[in-house]
Amino acid sequence: MSDNRQSLNLLPRLIFASRWLQLPLYLGLIVAQVVYVFLFMKELWHLILHASEWGEQQIMLGVLGLIDVVMISNLLVMVIVGGYETFVSRLRLEDHPDQPEWLSHVNASVLKVKLAMAIIGISSIHLLKTFIAIGNLGAPGSAYTEQGVLWQTIIHCVFILSAIGIAYTDRLMTNTTSKREHAH
Repeated sequence: MSDNRQSLNLLPRLIFASRWLQLPLYLGLIVAQVVYVFLFMKELWHLILHASEWGEQQIMLGVLGLIDVVMISNLLVMVIVGGYETFVSRLRLEDHPDQPEWLSHVNASVLKVKLAMAIIGISSIHLLKTFIAIGNLGAPGSAYTEQGVLWQTIIHCVFILSAIGIAYTDRLMTNTTSKREHAH
């Protein structure tokens, strides 16, 4: 009987330990973060080199490109830190002065909402860059078409609706859980 009980304990322990299989994924995202730092520095250097010859619109597009890289990098940090803390292991940063405020109450629902908001921010930057750059919309050789801009706008609106749906669902689940806890 005790051998049977030990084998039953082995399976739950194995399943629980499998969370560590995500570690290489988070380490890979840290490498991607390094790539984004390199991209940021490259774009910044490009902006500095051409600042005297570019017009306001080109400089604005360059700066928006830098902001885009920073927002994607912020998204990576949220996924790396929040995902690791939520799904793999505690980081034990409670007394660290640089602990992000949001990390103290992170869970899968909070992470989903934060990620959705970050994706909307990134999409907003891309859409703004498009709106600034479409001065020659429809002209031969233009990088943008009316249909392409329309689809980019529709996709951005879908991101917004998705984020609203995620936040609403999260709110419903939170209210249901708290009502259930108060009933007991």
